[in-house]
Amino acid sequence: MKKLFTILLFFITATAFAQNQKGSVKGFVYDKTNGEGVPFATVKVEGTEFGAATDDQGFFFIPNLTTGAYKLIINYVGYETQTVEIEIKKNQTINLKLYLVTKSVELKDVEINAERQQRKTESRVSVISISPMEMRRIPTVGGEADIAQYLQVLPGIISTGDQGGQVVIRGGTPIQTKFLLDGITIYNPFHSIGLFSVYETDIIKNVDVYTGGFPSQYGGRISAVVDVTTRDGNRKKFSGKVSASPFMAHALLEIPIVKLKEGRNTSASLILNTKVSYLDRTSKALYPYADKNGLPYSFYDFYGKFSVSAGLGNKFSITGFNFRDNTNYDVAKYQWNTFGIGANFLAVPKNSNLYFNTHVSYSQYTIQLTEKDGAPRKSTIGGFDIGMDFSYYIKNGELKYGLDVEGSKTDFSFTNQYGQKVDQNQNTTDLSAYVMFHKYIKKFVIEAGARFQYYGNIQGISPEPRLSMKYNITDMVRLKFATGMYSQNFISTKSDRDVVNLFTGFLTGPEEAAQDASGKSYDKIRNYQRSVHAIFGLELDLPKNVTVNIEPYYKYFWHLFNINRFKQFTSDPDFLIEKGDAYGLDILAKWQFKGVFLYATYSLSYTHRNDGEQVYAPHFDRRHNVNLIATYTFGKKRDWEISARWNLGSGFPFTKTQGFYETNPFDNGINTNVTGTNGNLGVLYDSKINGGRLPYYHRLDMGIKKIFDIKDKVKIEINLSVSNVYNRKNIFYFDRVSFNRINQLPVLPSLAVSFAF
Repeated sequence: MKKLFTILLFFITATAFAQNQKGSVKGFVYDKTNGEGVPFATVKVEGTEFGAATDDQGFFFIPNLTTGAYKLIINYVGYETQTVEIEIKKNQTINLKLYLVTKSVELKDVEINAERQQRKTESRVSVISISPMEMRRIPTVGGEADIAQYLQVLPGIISTGDQGGQVVIRGGTPIQTKFLLDGITIYNPFHSIGLFSVYETDIIKNVDVYTGGFPSQYGGRISAVVDVTTRDGNRKKFSGKVSASPFMAHALLEIPIVKLKEGRNTSASLILNTKVSYLDRTSKALYPYADKNGLPYSFYDFYGKFSVSAGLGNKFSITGFNFRDNTNYDVAKYQWNTFGIGANFLAVPKNSNLYFNTHVSYSQYTIQLTEKDGAPRKSTIGGFDIGMDFSYYIKNGELKYGLDVEGSKTDFSFTNQYGQKVDQNQNTTDLSAYVMFHKYIKKFVIEAGARFQYYGNIQGISPEPRLSMKYNITDMVRLKFATGMYSQNFISTKSDRDVVNLFTGFLTGPEEAAQDASGKSYDKIRNYQRSVHAIFGLELDLPKNVTVNIEPYYKYFWHLFNINRFKQFTSDPDFLIEKGDAYGLDILAKWQFKGVFLYATYSLSYTHRNDGEQVYAPHFDRRHNVNLIATYTFGKKRDWEISARWNLGSGFPFTKTQGFYETNPFDNGINTNVTGTNGNLGVLYDSKINGGRLPYYHRLDMGIKKIFDIKDKVKIEINLSVSNVYNRKNIFYFDRVSFNRINQLPVLPSLAVSFAF
């Protein structure tokens, strides 16, 4: 590790003093209305092959320009194209702040040039970038667009249910996906009613969803990454939004502390957001047919961010949040609470090709489940993260590298059906370093890198090479490939055999030697979960704004940990080791013309687990998944919109019931009166795990909304939506003992009103 850190420090020192013998131009592209950075805008040097797309902060860098006069052409969908004249001089870097103006007329035909340019010059394997505008294109349940609803329409992603559902990405369990909010780890991003997340759409700038093959700057998870970046808030004027629906109320404020003005290099803003759900109360009156006691879900979210910008693009921001969730069934009470705080410092030296970001954060998550007939379960996980990320720009390429230190503490308590207690109180510190090289050479794009993870509690080192490539056969046809190795030290207490289980505890890799179901033991130095990904892809940009993406993939998981729920004696291991894989095919097709937007996905997937005794399908193994979306925007001002989404999914697996038997606790040992004691009813399960399949799931959601422009950007939006239009009775849970079936949410109409200023 010392040698690795020495090499990285050498890179940092060398690049910090590097001087380009030609000339460069860099800067930020902002929205002139509010001062927000514009991500993925195209910056092209007219008459040359040089150009760049802005990152999620609006930053671009074009190095190695020969001396002379040039014109920069900046464009992005929905904005007026801007042209800037520049003069390149030897060994100098031009620093620019560019402001784009929103188009004054509606687009009649949208040509997403920026997105196509990005697909041409970046590998973009198994990654989808989402904007708030795209999230609002699908019917919004409860009148509020939410990433929890949009993730479910992406290829390779399924939700296990409307109630207590979890998001599964290409065969990886929820704990195997890393969720980030401005660089802060979110341990559980979804509320118990699976229609809403802790992420607020109105404050999101961009979302990158990596369904596999993610690059080396991400680590600590073995399946997927969801990276959410938020806006800084309006730096020009006081603005906000309030809304209400039968599901929740929401309020957003954007306050310019130091207003952005021409000639002023410093500005500051504050953004505050909160939403409160009261569905547990309104459902009794509005949706009594769903449950006579009401839908027992409520949550409260609060988010705040303070940002200061100075100079070319130097920025300091502090983010804080608190999210709470409560579910109160007759037989159990479930609640969780999470809070976090983080700071980011972005620095852009004027005369250097270097660009770096320093981040520090802390977040904590506590979950508790109290059942009438059972010991309470509780889990707490908290941790800090300190790191630095560097980017050094070269011609048609970039070198990234960074260091990171993470510390975490887990506290877990669980009692299984045999009365055996499993608990863990663990502190650990993990170190990581990464390097990644990105280069675009004519028709080839290559992104090669490596990550090194050191897990302190088990003193294990995981070297993780990563590679992503693309070949542009033509401007309209591209082939791509990605592979990599991944590891993580966190374990979920939710078994892959569970069909419904609201409680998700968090553990670190066990320090003791673990074994599989056959009794084979493994060295503790390998007590972290590992995987390898292989992904192929074909991209097509067809005429008339049709885009198609096809990706077959394979993920192999080895050394997976499952909590030993069948532990009967103290000598039995707390954990069992399993292996598994996930493979399939994802297809995405989009078409848009004038006011029409059509979107279709199909996923074919297979997921397996091997516990050493048998191979079984985990409860989230869905063979077929289809999503169809249609949106039509119309009216003289394009202020009407109708949308529909239909989802079809094959049935999840479950373990069949063989019979029932009486269980006796034997409270008095051998003196227990067996004949005079009434025991509990136990279930005898089929020996084949998840050998049965539930019925197909399908649901239609529809929505219509109208926007009223009052004056000076004051808007009122009325949104009428209906979830599960034809009231499909999709199964949620089946009580084997009472032989009672509980369905997912029935038809739920909703009317939401929002006021933005």
